[in-house]
Amino acid sequence: MTTVAGRSAAGPAGSIAARLERLPHSRWHVKVRFLIGTVTFFEAFDQLMAASALPVLTHDWRLTTGQATFAVTAGSIGMLLGALAAGWLGDRLGRVRTVALGVAVTALASLAVALSNGIEPFALFRFVQGLGIGGVVPVAATYISEIARADRRGRFVLLYEMIFPAGLAAASLVAVWVVPHLGWRAMFVIGALPALLAALLPRQVAESPRWLLTRGRTHEAERILASIEAEVARATATPPPPPSRLSEPATGNGIDTGTGTGSTPPDADSRPAHDSVSDSDSDLPSDSAPDSGSASVPDARTAGAGAPGRLRELFTGRYLRRTVVVSGLWFVAYYVNHGIATWLPSLYTKNFGLDLTTALVYTLLSNVTGLLGTLLVALVIDRVGRRPAMVAAFTGTALALGTLALAGAVSGEQVALFASCSTFFVYAINAGLYLYTPELYPTRNRAKGAAFGGLWNRAGVILGPIVVGTILGAGGSLILVFAQLAGIAAVGAVIGLFAVETKGKTLEELNT
Repeated sequence: MTTVAGRSAAGPAGSIAARLERLPHSRWHVKVRFLIGTVTFFEAFDQLMAASALPVLTHDWRLTTGQATFAVTAGSIGMLLGALAAGWLGDRLGRVRTVALGVAVTALASLAVALSNGIEPFALFRFVQGLGIGGVVPVAATYISEIARADRRGRFVLLYEMIFPAGLAAASLVAVWVVPHLGWRAMFVIGALPALLAALLPRQVAESPRWLLTRGRTHEAERILASIEAEVARATATPPPPPSRLSEPATGNGIDTGTGTGSTPPDADSRPAHDSVSDSDSDLPSDSAPDSGSASVPDARTAGAGAPGRLRELFTGRYLRRTVVVSGLWFVAYYVNHGIATWLPSLYTKNFGLDLTTALVYTLLSNVTGLLGTLLVALVIDRVGRRPAMVAAFTGTALALGTLALAGAVSGEQVALFASCSTFFVYAINAGLYLYTPELYPTRNRAKGAAFGGLWNRAGVILGPIVVGTILGAGGSLILVFAQLAGIAAVGAVIGLFAVETKGKTLEELNT
């Protein structure tokens, strides 16, 4: 393949992809990951604040178990609807503007929560806050995936995703001092600080060139990518290699092995819909090549035409299987995660008689181990692959919770130990899914696909605490609580066996 004026002969789609794939890691990547990561940090911080405030609210407002469940699930329902709306907005308005809008909604609603004087306004504004949180996280993950190189995408994205458990841990850490000394309202005032980022983000973070191309904004994509290349060149003191170097096949079959020297096919978005959404899913759970019948050159009539993606494409051809599997993984992971995390502070104080500070410290321990789990998976996922990592983590979660159930969950210390072991694994799954889901869909539908996964994420976030709250409200034992969570985690391990492997492939290869 030859290049003309810096553009691949395969057309603008191939050019944009090839030019992004050959960029070395630089300060530009660090800057963007930091700014998007700061947003994600505060979204995570805001997400967990209700759980930290719940023991105090239960006492001060004399909440029943049902009212407490309502207080924590209102935000989750908002996250579910926010994920749906953001998927459409992210593919239509752009990744960066959608993230900035979600941050503004989250921050302003947090301030409104702090001013609430009863459970009804508290739940209402938590619902609004959830709309913002649910919209920001999947679209932000989509953006990060689109600027990462295939050979290092797992590590690059997951090191960014560590910001989320760091935000959860920070919420627990801050709550240990703030809630007893300044009250729960101060936590939500802190959660309003990201309002400043909403104005800063669009000015400091360039829109995704891949997304711009699918909207037919080819010249803007070229201009932004040229500025990125210039910034990378300044940071590395060397010009990036020409895109033509990516066109020399590193293997006999011409598939990019992730080294940056294989061919980079054009984005599926520039191909006709019947080609990009094939009825046969040839990318079986292995490192196999894309569909053998896929053309490597886009149709000249459709390349860069900006045809909008449609939600129904997620349920046709190869994407049906991907959508079903990833939806199941999202639901199970967050059902287990929030079934534990939402109730832990209250379990420590109500079931085991621990003081509030000790309960929050134990909760912090679980979040710290989750952060370590995310770090570990970030370091190994580009080597072992997405599917083995997820299956192993689901299995570890099931074993930790199953052991806790068999041990009887007889003390706060025992629960803290095994809950922390389970969060080590389940946080790794959660971060891995934010990497994995955007990889499964073409650019025109990537935010929708990530958001649809977020929908099942939020379904798990809602249902997990409700089921645990129902068991506890009916007088059920903690053994039953942790046994059913272990069983659900085991189901996740089985679902993971059917996941399509994406390791080392460009986003274009995965969707052509």
